[in-house]
Amino acid sequence: MGFTLEGPVLEGAIVRLEPLGHQHAAGLAAAAEESRDSYGFTWVPGRDEMGAYVDTQLGRAAQGILAPYAQVDVATGRVLGATSFWDPRLWPSGERLCAVEIGFTWLAASAQGTGVNTEAKYLLFRHAFESWDVARVDLKTDARNTRSRAAIERAGASFEGVLRNWSRSWAPGEDGRLRDSAVYSIVAEEWPARRAALEERLARVREGAPRPSV
Repeated sequence: MGFTLEGPVLEGAIVRLEPLGHQHAAGLAAAAEESRDSYGFTWVPGRDEMGAYVDTQLGRAAQGILAPYAQVDVATGRVLGATSFWDPRLWPSGERLCAVEIGFTWLAASAQGTGVNTEAKYLLFRHAFESWDVARVDLKTDARNTRSRAAIERAGASFEGVLRNWSRSWAPGEDGRLRDSAVYSIVAEEWPARRAALEERLARVREGAPRPSV
């Protein structure tokens, strides 16, 4: 049997990644209703759209192209946002995963800058490299999204370049237009060093970083 893109629960010290389901919709809606100032280049649905958002992501999961997660605060159980594995690429045999992307990531405003994103990325990277034995993990974002690019770089990914007119723009007023996408990655040979750096950073976060409010 060939590879199937399915992500298990991934548990950290501050965030737990749970496979996305309709039970997360209300929590996601509440998270998305906080300040939306950082969502200018990102697909973050409003409350009225959240049910359709979950349906869309689960539909992609059924096609085998996405493994969507809800990001959940370990201490409180509050839903903080979403993220996903997606765009799986297989080795020519079709039996093993060669590469995967991390995307569709967003967090409530109160969870940003708290270490949640760093630990979530660490959990996803670790699973991809150590359970799936991938050769690389990709990340992409709107080339204009300096906040997202800085977060990706803090997670240890290397900038590879900009793909022009690569994918749909989510910026206001740009319906039907394409964006330039900044591409980042970590490859398998780099993972041990990147893992150590992330673990050192997370140790500092766990010692004293503020937590998302309830």
